[in-house]
Formats: sequence, C-alpha cells, structure tokens
Amino acid sequence: MRLLIVEDEKRLALSLAKGLTAEGFAVDVVHDGREGLHQAGEGSYDLVILDIMLPGMNGYRVCAALRAAGHDVPILMLTAKDGEYDEAEGLDTGADDYLTKPFSYVVLVARVKALLRRRGSAGASPVHVIGEFRVDTAARRVLRGEEEEIALTAKEFSVLEQLVVRAGEVVSKSEILEHVWDFAYEGDPNIVEVYISTLRRKLGASLIRTVRGAGYRLEAR
Repeated sequence: MRLLIVEDEKRLALSLAKGLTAEGFAVDVVHDGREGLHQAGEGSYDLVILDIMLPGMNGYRVCAALRAAGHDVPILMLTAKDGEYDEAEGLDTGADDYLTKPFSYVVLVARVKALLRRRGSAGASPVHVIGEFRVDTAARRVLRGEEEEIALTAKEFSVLEQLVVRAGEVVSKSEILEHVWDFAYEGDPNIVEVYISTLRRKLGASLIRTVRGAGYRLEAR
C-alpha cells in the first residue's frame, strides 16, 4: 500500500518514512502544504499522514481541498500539543483521525493500520482465496489450507498483494514498482523479477504467470 507523508519537520518525516517502509508500505514524503495537496490529488495513495503546521498551505486547508475535490483517501492528521490547533477542527475538515505530537511511533503505526482496515472493511473482503491459499490483506498473512502459514517478508507480501487484489488481470512491472517501492526508486527495475521468483518458490511456480511484454498475472483458479 502507498502512503504520503506531508510534514515539514524533515527529520521526523524521514524517520516515519523509514519505519513505515520497513513495515512494507511504499512511502512518499513532501514538506510543503501546496505540494502535498498536488501530490495527494495526483497520486494513487491509500492513506495520507498530514501535519497541520505546514508552509504554503496549512493542513486544514489541504484536507478541506482534498475532500472538496472528491478524494476519499483516509487522512491521519498530526496536531500540535500546545493547543494552538484544535483536533475537532481537523476532523470537521474531513480528517479521519488525529494524533497529537509528540507521539509514539508504535501508536502511529497502529492508527495507520486501523484506518486501512476500516477502509478495507467498507469495501471488498480483505481475505482472498486463491487456489489452496487464503491471503488476508488486513492481517498480512498467507495460509495454505486452514493452518499452514507461509512466511513472507513485508516486501514479498506487498508484491503478492498487488497481484492478489487484481487476480486474473495483468499487472505490469511498473505498477508493482510504483505501489511497492515509490516514485523516487532509482534502483534496478528487475528487482520485481527477483521478488516474483521468490514468491513462485514459496507458493508454487504455476501460481504467477508471466505475460511477455506486459507483466504478471495471478491465476485465480
């Protein structure tokens, strides 16, 4: 899943990005309100972490503008501890949750996952049955049958998730790179092939088919 952090405290923003990337998310970071509004409006994000005190445009205005434009992406707003900004006002502008600085990183991750689960439960079931496998995108677990759990790294699961939610469709290498890594990734795009190879080894070679020149397709049967 892809997250956007809009936070002008660069050390905090990069620290959050590093931690959330380790959790298996693809994370983009911007430090200005106007840039955050543009990025959130143009990008395909699953959640936005939005600070209130931002240069260019404050978080209230960014949130209100996104909602006015019809964007329903979950927004976790970061508020000041000194009471200068009111959490209620943040929620009134369309934020889904708020967290007061300073906060525990563990609590932030829990809030992020709760918002993503809430969004998932409002739509399709988070559990996908693919042949003998049950893939739970909320718990981020893969089971063979009823009890045998397949151990996947955070990145391996994220690559699999991109295929699972579009089972039967062709998913291109560039789409996987965008959603599992991020726009700033400048490494070898063949990293996707490495992860596909690992998934085939763990889940079975026939589960993921290569569509030459187009991408990969998870066999839904």
